[in-house]
Amino acid sequence: MDDSELVTAADVRLMQDLARRVTALRPDLVNSDASVGELAWIWGKGHMSDGAGWRRQLWFGRNELAAWGWVTLPRRVRRNDGSVKDFTGAHLVYQVHPDHGELVDEVIDWYDRVAAGLERSVIAQAADDVALKRWAAHGYETDPDALGDTGSWTQLNERDLDDVERPVLPDGFRFRTADEAGPQAAVQAHLDAWTPSAYTIEGYEGVRRTPPYRGDLHILVEAPDGTMAASAIMWLDEANGTAEFEPVGTRPDYRRRGLGRAMLLHGMHLARAAGARHMTVACLGAPGHPAARGLYYSVGFRMFSRDVPLIRTAGRP
Repeated sequence: MDDSELVTAADVRLMQDLARRVTALRPDLVNSDASVGELAWIWGKGHMSDGAGWRRQLWFGRNELAAWGWVTLPRRVRRNDGSVKDFTGAHLVYQVHPDHGELVDEVIDWYDRVAAGLERSVIAQAADDVALKRWAAHGYETDPDALGDTGSWTQLNERDLDDVERPVLPDGFRFRTADEAGPQAAVQAHLDAWTPSAYTIEGYEGVRRTPPYRGDLHILVEAPDGTMAASAIMWLDEANGTAEFEPVGTRPDYRRRGLGRAMLLHGMHLARAAGARHMTVACLGAPGHPAARGLYYSVGFRMFSRDVPLIRTAGRP
């Protein structure tokens, strides 16, 4: 029985509230894609195009959301270079409050009903011993490809904002905000850094309408010829005094010039001025993906937590 419903903007706000409460209690248990900023980014850029394939379930305790699951079902994604990418399995993003660990089994049972017959993937946190044991008991195993030397597992990096180096840009470059540069420039900066991508103007408008987006915390680096060479969005969690970078990218032909490093430092100064005391950013953690990790380490970030990708093969009930 499929007892799920489509994800709504109101659901995302509830999920973000749970993310804030888990962050305050056990930040190492905030699952990948379940943070305040990740939820806003995923929902904002994709709900118009992909929302029909997003199913959710909510569990409440004491009049507050205690757990949620968000399943992405098989879909085809069209990208800006004309290519398409088919996703044939199901993927779950979820969060369970640490005081309600008994709900992990309910989340798993619901996921198995919604995605029955499909290969299923999910990401748990390495620090979440309770959840990892329950996923294993339900037949989920670590994904060897995702955990390999060039795999897709991610680590969360953190640093405080007490003492942030001053940014220095090469001559002729300058910092801009998305409010100043406008939607077209903000979208093109992302596409240039992340091509091929399914990001669109419509997706960006969705991001702009999703709290806690702020155009003054969406920063870009403009080259002397007017090209937006790099960009990053910062998501401010005022309740916890923290902010996160997501996404961060530089055009390939502008890399290794110090632009990304300067942009991150500039962003941290803006975040601190907005009230943040702490900053996070995620990146691929496998040894074969050193570039982003090296960039973040160069501006003072260090690994705080990491995830564990899990899979269950197709055909199982």
